[in-house]
Amino acid sequence: MTATVLPEAPATIRFLQTPSSEAWLEQALANFEIVLLDHSHCERKAAGVALSLISRYPSDAKLVRTLTAIAREELEHFEQVNSLLEAQGIPLQALPAPPYAAGLHKAIRRTEPDRLLDQLLVAALIEARSHERLGLLAAHLPDAAIAGFYRALMASEARHFGAYWLLAVERFPRSQVDKRLQELATLESQLLSNLHPQPRVHS
Repeated sequence: MTATVLPEAPATIRFLQTPSSEAWLEQALANFEIVLLDHSHCERKAAGVALSLISRYPSDAKLVRTLTAIAREELEHFEQVNSLLEAQGIPLQALPAPPYAAGLHKAIRRTEPDRLLDQLLVAALIEARSHERLGLLAAHLPDAAIAGFYRALMASEARHFGAYWLLAVERFPRSQVDKRLQELATLESQLLSNLHPQPRVHS
């Protein structure tokens, strides 16, 4: 399916190479209960990513401090989304994951220090796409309260992107970060070029 640029898409973080398609927004709005449930899983996984990096690099004090704050905030969002699910009468349940995150993580190199750089940039790109897509939901959801909730989350997603990016540029030459980020952003765009048949936040 060819991606169609949304005419009213909110501003996106500039490292994203392509905007989300109108087809994704239509699918998400038509299946919002599933997307909301998937959002819960996304917040839990995001906290897990931050904690995993802390476990892998426990001697990096700045990284540990930054990612502790991110993990705490992601878990707060997890709790908030779960409260929305409960209010909507949607039970918590497992969902098959789309190929998006697995495709990005497959590209992470396995030897250090490349592994650290790739992990930081993959996390940054996922946060950047979350920022964009939560903004689209905020702009188009008919329920004003839920739309407002998503609008409030946008700033957190952008801040998380910035935190991961800053951790990268503090540890690696800027030219190296920019080159690898462009490569991973190209892959990220390719992974979203065909709409996944199952509605997800990152489908």
